[in-house]
Amino acid sequence: MARYIGPVCRLCRREDAKLFLKGDRCFSDKCGYERRQYPPGQHGQGRKKRPSDYGQQLREKQKVKRIYGLLEKQFRGYYYKASRMRGVTGENLLMLLERRLDNVALRFGFSSSHAEARQLVRHGHFTVNGKRINIPSYQVRPGDVIEVREKSRKIQKIVDSLANVDRVPRPAWLELDKEAMRGKISQAPTRSDVSSDIDEQLIVELYSK
Repeated sequence: MARYIGPVCRLCRREDAKLFLKGDRCFSDKCGYERRQYPPGQHGQGRKKRPSDYGQQLREKQKVKRIYGLLEKQFRGYYYKASRMRGVTGENLLMLLERRLDNVALRFGFSSSHAEARQLVRHGHFTVNGKRINIPSYQVRPGDVIEVREKSRKIQKIVDSLANVDRVPRPAWLELDKEAMRGKISQAPTRSDVSSDIDEQLIVELYSK
């Protein structure tokens, strides 16, 4: 699966939002967005133009894609799947993204960024209900138990992330046993569990054209 391997601080600057793509660095004074709060490129500090309706929709879609670390083809696939589900398409889309295994690992605090969580999942450091899963897009369900494998509990990235787990509020649908390096999906996520800075309706309007 293809992935973005370029500089990530410029993505936050492009979307004019702190997306927390570099883990611990985003919480320090080295954060690229905090130091340069203007778009990247030679014209980044020029006069800002008022975005069109299409521009607003595109930027919202790009922002959500980058938050969850997806490229266009995979993100579009999630949208089409959400559109075929019962309920509100925009909310369905966010719930599908929230239930990805790499995202859940991040929310539990087993990693400090989506990119790091994706790598840890791909290398097989987690189990779901006792079974080793190495697919970042794996959809978790209520009742599932996600656990760091016994052989992986001394990995410094995971240890450091759990040490700072209380730095970011944990969603109500997740239950964490920090000492056992184990988490449980207590219920399905809801819209209130996702950032209010995301306007999913703009994404629906974009793809509905």
